[in-house]
Amino acid sequence: MSAFDALVRPALVRIAAPGSGYDPHGDRYWGTGFFIAPGWVLTCAHVVAEGGSAVWRSEPVVGVTWEDGKTTREATGSVVLALPRPERPEDPPDRWAFPDVALLRVPGTQKASCVRLGERPPVPPTAVGLHGWSRETGELGVRHVQGNLIGSDGQALITDWVMPVEGCSGGPVVDLAQGAVVGLNKGRGRDGGAVVPVTALRRLHDLPGGGAMGEALRAHDRHHLARYRSLDDRPDWTRAQRLLSAAHGVGPGLRTQLYGHFAELPAPTAPGEVMDLVDQVKAWIRDDDLPDALEDDPRTWSEGAGLLRGLRAPRRDGVRDLDLDAVLLYAAHVVRHVSERYGERADTAALTHWIVDESGDADRHLRRAIDRLVGPGRPATLSVREPRARADVLLEIDTPRYDRRYPWRVKLLLDGHTVSPLHCDDRGVERARLRETLREPLADALRRGDSGPHLAAVEAVLPRELFDEPLDTWRLEPPQGPEDAWGTTLGQRRIVVIRDARRHAREPAPEWRERWAAGERGPLRAVPLRAEVPGAGPDAHTARVRRETWAEAYDRLRDAEGGAVPVHCGPVGSGDGLMAMNAALAAGHPLALWRTGAHDHTDCAEFHERADRLLADAATAWDVRGPVRSLRTRAPDRAAGPEARAAYAWAETIAVLLDPPDRPPHGGRLEAPPLLGEGEQ
Repeated sequence: MSAFDALVRPALVRIAAPGSGYDPHGDRYWGTGFFIAPGWVLTCAHVVAEGGSAVWRSEPVVGVTWEDGKTTREATGSVVLALPRPERPEDPPDRWAFPDVALLRVPGTQKASCVRLGERPPVPPTAVGLHGWSRETGELGVRHVQGNLIGSDGQALITDWVMPVEGCSGGPVVDLAQGAVVGLNKGRGRDGGAVVPVTALRRLHDLPGGGAMGEALRAHDRHHLARYRSLDDRPDWTRAQRLLSAAHGVGPGLRTQLYGHFAELPAPTAPGEVMDLVDQVKAWIRDDDLPDALEDDPRTWSEGAGLLRGLRAPRRDGVRDLDLDAVLLYAAHVVRHVSERYGERADTAALTHWIVDESGDADRHLRRAIDRLVGPGRPATLSVREPRARADVLLEIDTPRYDRRYPWRVKLLLDGHTVSPLHCDDRGVERARLRETLREPLADALRRGDSGPHLAAVEAVLPRELFDEPLDTWRLEPPQGPEDAWGTTLGQRRIVVIRDARRHAREPAPEWRERWAAGERGPLRAVPLRAEVPGAGPDAHTARVRRETWAEAYDRLRDAEGGAVPVHCGPVGSGDGLMAMNAALAAGHPLALWRTGAHDHTDCAEFHERADRLLADAATAWDVRGPVRSLRTRAPDRAAGPEARAAYAWAETIAVLLDPPDRPPHGGRLEAPPLLGEGEQ
């Protein structure tokens, strides 16, 4: 038994109905769990499901029993977070979908021993220890086997032929190379075991009440700092990990101290807030401004520090240990960030003192950078760079293939040029299922793009037949209360613009570049996207009005002044609206406004007049986005009075094309057959 296997034993718990902890035959035994922090136990969702529907109502119906030395202790807990939760609590599924995890709050366990969670995924193949309680031999007892993680099926980690015995589900899996718990036993397969990686816990943060996961992880870091500082002679995870580490770099003791300090700070609100600071540190270490397109999903300040291992910087090789430099600079960025965001509510004094002490031997360049962030003479407010979202979100939808399924991709656009792919489906989905299918991929990408209060925008690169898809009305999560910000629609909370998929598949035309440059300079003014043409007749009474042809629309829009913006009081995804939009795009227009609603409008004159006023006030193309977002917020306000509703009714279902020629994708896979009247443009 390794030192880490011995440390697991006192944190291991058996889970059963309350009051059955002493049952020697385990007749009411459900499965295994383990303490990750005092008061918090982790296990599998299918284990606690044995308790019936009361479990899913978060009632205190989960019995927890563990061994404290030679003393057996019992407590009762309740499920706080679980994924998945059964749709019918009284009739749970036979097979539990990934990730199959549950977090329990267990009061009265403040002195419990706790495991150390890994801060990074294991690198297969690696030796692991699998732990749990089992009654396979007739009576309950601790079971422990050693095996190897040999790979992943895309979600779960897979062990070799060694697998947990019955009853070990929910037990911890220890990576013996890291000296930390990297997963939970989920079940047995044909040739090995399935392990839920601890990185799957990140998904619990996104559930209603997900703040409890962050609370548990902060308690985890506080616990291990307290154990490391303790003067008693009991073994602890930090000192055991030191036997695995080289003398240089960021050792276990230093990380335990840093993470304990991080635990006292306000938690980050989204992974993009953490990754934004990680990006800045990597750029400083490498001495370049190129964003790092390698994406991760950290939910705590500690996880951000864990991403800074193994950095390479050719210009600084041999100067000093880069891992230590990166972690110290990252900690200083965290101090600066929370100080600016929360002011006196964030007590950063202890962490600041720690950073100053640990950076005493750093080179002058690093000390200067740290002093600029946390030094006593720093300005009360200091923006290291212009406050902005970490990245925008690029949603690309292709023209459907033969079966009318739309392939799609969700990416991050980190600096307007660097793309980081996140999710995709080349097989695609039907149009009716786009909203449902893209909800979670978009939500995940937006969490990574947001940086504190600075929210990522959505740029939807669409085939023209989808220009009227009401993306701005999508809700990514159901409202969790009347004041829940996530209850707003996508277009009310964020900037949402449409871009043309077809013309991004080729080199930008000169007129497209010229009109974009004019739009950036301003001023802007409205022109009709589609004009009606007076017909011939012997006198005014017999003159008829006919629809403008594609050639006439193209000729008119081509000759429009540089800041002209086509405006249309109706949809543009089909019929005459599509024909006119094809003409506008062929003429190089990168900016347009229209209404996606399919019904006939009786206020089109007002729409054109107000749209022209909006464009004149915006001045430049980029400035149109904010006012459009405000209109999307105010137009559907049913609580406003009749006058207020009337004032914004013209803007209901408003959409905006904002399509710079030099913004990705460039020459991508987005293809479409020639459209009506478009020719080869």
